[in-house]
Amino acid sequence: MSSSTEPEHKDEEETAPHDDEDTGAQVAPIVKLEKVTVSTGEEEEDPILDLYGKAKLYRYDKEGNQWKERGAGTVKLLKHKESGKVRLVMRQSKTLKICANHLVHSTMTVQEHSGNEKSCVWHASDFADGELKEELFCIRFASIESEYFSV
Repeated sequence: MSSSTEPEHKDEEETAPHDDEDTGAQVAPIVKLEKVTVSTGEEEEDPILDLYGKAKLYRYDKEGNQWKERGAGTVKLLKHKESGKVRLVMRQSKTLKICANHLVHSTMTVQEHSGNEKSCVWHASDFADGELKEELFCIRFASIESEYFSV
């Protein structure tokens, strides 16, 4: 006869609660949050064009003779309901911080950048550094697929 000196163990499955079992535990929130209305500044505007694909915005640095990235995110053309003014707005993907906010004028020209059909360039007034100055911008899209465009 052989004797076992190992203590008897209950099967873990018998003692551990299953994922779908109600343990009866109740968790109350530590902090109560009030609902806050957030204004985007776009409430009085209608979207003419929403570009949901990934896009990167660059500003040309004349002193350094190079393109500097301004941000990556989504691009919209918005038309004000009363004044009819159109502006280009680009928000960074994760933070929704504005990286471009330009009025679109009839005198503005947007052109393909150096033969790259996924990039275009234009001049616009910029106030990002605290003073109004004319800047050259470039936007590069991840794709030229039509699925990225919606109105």
